Parts: sequence; structure tokens; C-alpha cells
Amino acid sequence: MIEPRILEVRTKILKKNDELARQMRSEFMEAGVLVVNLVSSPGTGKTSLLRETLSRFVDSGSAVAAIVGDLETDNDARRLAESGAPVRQIMTHGCCHLEADMVQEHLDGWQLFGLEYLFIENVGNLVCPTSWDLGESVRVALLSVTEGEDKPLKYPGLFNTSDVAVITKMDLAEACEFDRQSALDNIQAVRPGMQVIETSAKSGSGIEEWIGILRQKRNQLMTTVDSAGS
Repeated sequence: MIEPRILEVRTKILKKNDELARQMRSEFMEAGVLVVNLVSSPGTGKTSLLRETLSRFVDSGSAVAAIVGDLETDNDARRLAESGAPVRQIMTHGCCHLEADMVQEHLDGWQLFGLEYLFIENVGNLVCPTSWDLGESVRVALLSVTEGEDKPLKYPGLFNTSDVAVITKMDLAEACEFDRQSALDNIQAVRPGMQVIETSAKSGSGIEEWIGILRQKRNQLMTTVDSAGS
């Protein structure tokens, strides 16, 4: 009797989260904000990639902001704020993922219509975040060369629920004996046709391609918004 009750409670919680996420997604779209949810294991390089991304958007005059989730400390938020973008920290105090209501709460006071891009750096975890919709436009799965080429096969749920895969720390690929082709093959085996970008926040390689993809996706979002309004 215990198992069905646990499943029932979880279903109700997820349903409530999904309803709020749909409402938030609608509000984000109406405001023309591309919301990007970054998901990976701890140590993949989410914060380094995001700091470089925010810096380049700020330098180009784009309106950008970020929300970052961690179990404790505001270390990542302080690092990201070095970019010049507004950043807010969510401390989950043990919760292994972000939920829609957490994001909504930390949007308080921000004018969505003044933003073009909002990045959400999820808690470092490859399992739990896959089940929780945050109202994002794009979910990004990150894989570093230090983690092994078979990570997509071990955690297919993340890649199946993501729109783009980013391989990070490519400057360490040779030192780690990273089998690039094997990693690419494994991603495609789990999610055929998935767009993959290879980056290094340290050297800057692949960052312009990454920025270009984000701009392209926001243009697609604005086209959808304009079509819905006409």
C-alpha cells in the first residue's frame, strides 16, 4: 500500500509543478524571453560556460540575467555576477533540483519585458532535474570530457529531455584521452539528430557557435510570438 501512495503524491506534486511551468512559459514567451535551463553533473563546467556566455551577451548589449541553483552557498552567483549581468542565487538546502515555484519566487522584481535571455543553472544532478519543467524554452545537457564518453548511455533521460547537448572542457580532451567520436555517437544513439556543440570556456573555442545558436533560438521564439499575435 505504501508504494502506490508515494507514486500518487509524486504525481500530484509534478502536476502542480507542470501547471505552474506552463503558465510561466506563456509569460516568458509573451515577454520575448528565451529561457535556457542548463543541466549537468557537478563539476562539468556549467558556471564557467555560463559566466563566459553572460559576459559576451553583456558586451554585445543584450539584456540577460541568470538564476543559479545550489544546495548551499552563493559562490556560483558571485562568480556569475562578475559578468555584469544581474544574478540571483537559489539555495535548495538539500533539494537535488530546482522547481518551477523556486524560479518564480526569484523572478520577483525583475521586469521580464526588459529581458532577452534568462539562464537557469540547475543543481548539479543528472537524474532529478529531468522530471521538473521550469518553463524553459530550451533545456541544455552538458557533458565534460572529464566524465567519460558513455555518460549519455548511462543517463539517457537527461539527453532525451534536452534540446541541445554541449560538450565542455574540450581544451582537456587530449589529456583525458577523450574519445570525441564515441561521445558524439553515444549522444546520437540516445537522441538521434540532437544538436551538439563542443566548447571550452578557458580557450573560448565553440563559444561563438554556442552564442549563435542561442540567438537563433530567440529569433525563432520571437517569430512564434509575432505569428501568434497576428
